[in-house]
Amino acid sequence: MALVTTAEVCDANPQLILSGELRALQPIFQIYGRRQVFSGPIVTLKVFEDNVLVRGFLEEKGNGRVLVVDGGGSKRCAILGGNPVVQAQNNGWAGIVVNGCVRDVDEIQGCDIGVRALASHPMKANKKGHGEKHVPITIAGTRICDGEWLYADTDGILISRTELSV
Repeated sequence: MALVTTAEVCDANPQLILSGELRALQPIFQIYGRRQVFSGPIVTLKVFEDNVLVRGFLEEKGNGRVLVVDGGGSKRCAILGGNPVVQAQNNGWAGIVVNGCVRDVDEIQGCDIGVRALASHPMKANKKGHGEKHVPITIAGTRICDGEWLYADTDGILISRTELSV
């Protein structure tokens, strides 16, 4: 997908957009990390102001997957920081999309991984381990299911029910 933009994917697939098989997230995310273009199969996670499960996923081998975290849109603390992002990069994750905040932005900016989040916040999250793994989530106006595909670049983020051949 590196040579095809999300805009070109949308232009070439009006039937997939009409059927709902291809959806665009609302443009609410900031771009972090060195990798501005990334894609992969989605792993979903739902948490609120707690990052134990986020860290747990990123400690696993990513195998080119993208972790999509519904953090409830909270801007009261960061649920993703520099250390887990470094781990994600080292473990082969393609990217992380957080409906919430990040911190340690300078450290994240040095990582070769794609990160999208609502904003940065200096306060850390709780560590209670509450949340739900592999569940359908709704962020940025779009329902996202575990196993779907995410395509991100500087124009935006697309969600597809299946891997796109471009």
